[in-house]
Amino acid sequence: MRILGIDPGLRLCGYAVIEADDNGTELVEAGVFRTDSDRPIEKRLEQIRVDMQSLLERFSPEVVAVEDLYSHYAHPRTAILMGHARGVILSTVCRFGAEVRSFAATKIKKSITGHGRASKAQMQRAIQTLLSLPALPEPADVADAISVAICCHNADREI
Repeated sequence: MRILGIDPGLRLCGYAVIEADDNGTELVEAGVFRTDSDRPIEKRLEQIRVDMQSLLERFSPEVVAVEDLYSHYAHPRTAILMGHARGVILSTVCRFGAEVRSFAATKIKKSITGHGRASKAQMQRAIQTLLSLPALPEPADVADAISVAICCHNADREI
């Protein structure tokens, strides 16, 4: 199964494409796409749509796994802005026709490290080890996207 993992963000979106089956997981490609913070929000959202559409067309995933929105009471504006980006991502995936699965950050972290409160550095090291990568996946948004994709595969195996 080909899974596209997305770590949504308005400034920076992490993505990772994996091929997964009963024998394991192989990383096909991972990276980030960025928007220019000097541009109006509607232009940034359109850039996210274009970048997502490009990924969907290039990789034709069966499933797109997206991290759920998390909101801290001290930073509600961040959650609102992230919600805009996530909404555009979900709409683009729906238009493409792939299945969408969402996972809470704590579930993703527990799936990868066994601990739902793992730090970004712990997640990066765990991904490096799981996939035998020569270096830590950077920036952390890339590790987050890989983690979402692997969590999705792990959730399928739990059923």
